[in-house]
Amino acid sequence: MPGRGRQYLIDEWKIQDTWRLFRILGEFTEGFETLSEVERAVAIFGSSRILPHDPTYARAEALAEKLVRRGFSVITGGGPGIMEAANKGAAQAGGASIGLNIELPMEQKPNPYANIQLGFRYFFSRKVMFVKYATAYVILPGGFGTLDEFTEAITLIQTKKIQPFPVILVGSAFWEGLLNWMKGTLLSRGMIESMDLDRLRVMDDPDEIVEYLGKTIIL
Repeated sequence: MPGRGRQYLIDEWKIQDTWRLFRILGEFTEGFETLSEVERAVAIFGSSRILPHDPTYARAEALAEKLVRRGFSVITGGGPGIMEAANKGAAQAGGASIGLNIELPMEQKPNPYANIQLGFRYFFSRKVMFVKYATAYVILPGGFGTLDEFTEAITLIQTKKIQPFPVILVGSAFWEGLLNWMKGTLLSRGMIESMDLDRLRVMDDPDEIVEYLGKTIIL
């Protein structure tokens, strides 16, 4: 009967949702247990499409290496591009190189340089790990995923859902257009306040970034 078939589908969806909740809980549990002893971690974001010969790749690698030598750990999304570069620099410096990989339809593979690896099916549980364990966000050039992490961080800080931490945009030429739009459109129309933009730092030099974070983050 049509009604019975529909009820069967509803029951199946309920069962799937129940098991989905267990998987979500498992991701949170594994993440909390694995990262509980991570200290002074800096989350580095950027495009997965940046290739090793790109100067931005070298900048991310050098930055991560310098951060580790200053006593920081490094957390990335665990994939290729900027994430790979940052994990590589952190690992080569002998530090905690953490990769939080996400399962995607195009099968993003974990890069080989993360010496602490976690896999996630759900973006939201992965994002919680970044926010909970990072003491700063360093945002290199990237696409939608990078912008998502960036805007979520400043939204959580703006709404006082998390304690403020440094948010650094790396690459003044890359971020100039977006910041000008924020000032000329969002700020001028009263959609944000000047203090929201004042929280952001735009830097180019890895040494300058590490020095700033070393003075700003006191644990």
